[in-house]
Amino acid sequence: MAEFLLGPRARSAGYRLAGFDEIGSTNSEALAAAAAGDPGGIWFAALKQTAGRGRRGRAWESPSGNLAASLLVIPDADPNILATLGFVAGVAMQNAFAQILPRGAVRIGIDGADALNGAGRVALKWPNDVLADGAKIAGILLEMGKTVDGRHAIVIGIGVNVIAAPTGLPYPATSLRDLGYERRAEDVFEALAEAWVDAFSLWAEGAGIGAILSQWRNSAAGIGAPVAVAQDGVVRRGIFETIDSTGRLVMRDDEGARIVITAGDVHFGATASARS
Repeated sequence: MAEFLLGPRARSAGYRLAGFDEIGSTNSEALAAAAAGDPGGIWFAALKQTAGRGRRGRAWESPSGNLAASLLVIPDADPNILATLGFVAGVAMQNAFAQILPRGAVRIGIDGADALNGAGRVALKWPNDVLADGAKIAGILLEMGKTVDGRHAIVIGIGVNVIAAPTGLPYPATSLRDLGYERRAEDVFEALAEAWVDAFSLWAEGAGIGAILSQWRNSAAGIGAPVAVAQDGVVRRGIFETIDSTGRLVMRDDEGARIVITAGDVHFGATASARS
């Protein structure tokens, strides 16, 4: 039976929690709460999702023992900056892993090549994934709804591979168990909810996005390396330079042209370097 709890900082900040053994989709539950008049600041967490989804409507597998968590927030911020809450979630997830994994398992910065099992590190992949040893261990999905009075309601959904990773994907995936760490989904959630408090406070209704993006860059995967970005059937290749002040990916192509990417599927390494 699920034993989800909020830590002291999350409770002090006024967050609430609804925990489930099994649910269709924590994001759907949060969106429904917004439409029903919930004031926000509530987490929905589950050990198993039966109808989870990822970006672009893709299915997201979440077997029992993994973590599916969604937070409903109703920020008083410029609508144009609400998408940067995905970077807030990435920073919070990175800091949560730093709390629940052994000291030294998490390296900050692109030179941290000696982290997990001596082979890699926990890193943030643009725009919304968390990697461990170069494989996806967590994903983030933002969805927008409306409150009963017409304000923007944002749901930040986070899925973490705690005991198992999906198979048959076009990219590598891993879990905490695969990496040799036995953790409960409830413990991962508590660390995440605590880390969120600090990251969201730093974001400060969008005023602190510069500080959030700075932290995100420090944990970014692939900066300075070849990158390929697929957009609507078109693949752009180059060197991943940075993310800009609004969170867009900036790359340089082979001719030295600067390309700014707002959305797309990102690939690093041999996949990025391949020519079709």
